[in-house]
Amino acid sequence: MERKAAIVTGASRGIGRGTALKLAEHGYDLVITHLNEQEEAEAVAEEIVSKHGGRCHIVQCDLSESGSARNVMEQAVRAYGRIHVLVNNAGASKFDEIKKMPLDVLNYLMKLNFRAPMQMIQLVSNHMIEHGIAGAIVNIASSRAERAYPTDAIYGGMKAALVRATESIALELAPHGIRINNISPGAIQVRDEMQPFYEALGKKIPLGRGGVPSDVGSAVVWICSEEASYITGVNLRVDGGLILPGMPERLDVNPEDGWGKI
Repeated sequence: MERKAAIVTGASRGIGRGTALKLAEHGYDLVITHLNEQEEAEAVAEEIVSKHGGRCHIVQCDLSESGSARNVMEQAVRAYGRIHVLVNNAGASKFDEIKKMPLDVLNYLMKLNFRAPMQMIQLVSNHMIEHGIAGAIVNIASSRAERAYPTDAIYGGMKAALVRATESIALELAPHGIRINNISPGAIQVRDEMQPFYEALGKKIPLGRGGVPSDVGSAVVWICSEEASYITGVNLRVDGGLILPGMPERLDVNPEDGWGKI
């Protein structure tokens, strides 16, 4: 039986790492990208090989640069021949008032958080169509696509654009048997030093805890599986109920200490 292969961008740590490991656990070979975290990426690859018996190809790149997406795709095809799953996870956030944000920062955030996933979708979907692969594409969006916070116009706005674009792309790709969905994480602890913050936040989240990267990874595995074969164009929240109406607002934290991490 042919092993399936998946691309996960931004997978050296955090949600990307958790997603790559979950896919490996379920039999996928991986292509993972990173910006400049070679040591962390190699640790992810080693875990994929040693714990799950899979293969992992690492690509170092800056996906805000227009040629990077094609390079990732070319290396993925050379490594495995066929690609069955794409997870657009790479992204970056910067809190700043729109009247103060430098143009170079604005351009970088827009390119990385929206143009890059669009380029990856374009390349992977054409590959899937050419090879008759009824694959799955997942965009990692954010709870901030649906809930506005101060100084979050660009990152939150680009995630909202990603959610909206996915709906149109789902209609375009459905005739080819290709599904595309969003997963919107919220309150996911990606760094150990933030544990006290997430413990406090977890007490206000309806499910009573903050999330961990494997929560998102498990959702990705499911939505890419045959169990979800009739689902396309949706935005699945993985946030413990964080942005449901009635969720208590936090008024006692600095945005840089908290809102940027959810």
